[in-house]
Amino acid sequence: MRDPMSARFRLLGFLPLIFFLAQVAHYGRFGGLGNLAWMCNIGNLLLAIGLFLNHKELIRATAIWTIPGLGIWFWFVWLEGSTSLSSTLAHVGGIIVGMIVLRRVRMDRIAWLYAFVWYLFMQMVSRRITSPDLNVNVALRIQTGWENTFSSFWKFWLVMTVLVAVALWAIGLVLSWIWPAASIKVEETP
Repeated sequence: MRDPMSARFRLLGFLPLIFFLAQVAHYGRFGGLGNLAWMCNIGNLLLAIGLFLNHKELIRATAIWTIPGLGIWFWFVWLEGSTSLSSTLAHVGGIIVGMIVLRRVRMDRIAWLYAFVWYLFMQMVSRRITSPDLNVNVALRIQTGWENTFSSFWKFWLVMTVLVAVALWAIGLVLSWIWPAASIKVEETP
């Protein structure tokens, strides 16, 4: 049974929802709605849903993804100077809300597995609904700069998927050390 979060705490879900809607407005205005399928953007939407529904596994999985999401965004977008206010809100705001929420929800040791399954699902979604030009979630072609290292996309994808799994496991482990989920104690009756 889930411990109910207070209604006031669950209202934090409006923040990642606002971050997601800001991205919708941005990509609607400047084109490229397929960019909404990036893990970071969908992550804000799912974090909001997880908070509204008190779904701890969803909250944990999305909170885990805010960490690599921020790093990837910083490296490939912010350092290039091609960021927008909505993108900054989605990444910086998303990780802030995610970490605040984890203090209350806590992290269990299998949350990384939910985050990994979500990644695999989004890979399939990205392949089916997004433009190859966008290469959303690096699901359609080798990341620029790695073409000489990998002879085929599927080799690149396999290596990347293994690295993602290991990174998510490590992030989940560290977060479970910082905010461990309470263990359930069973009392024995005489």
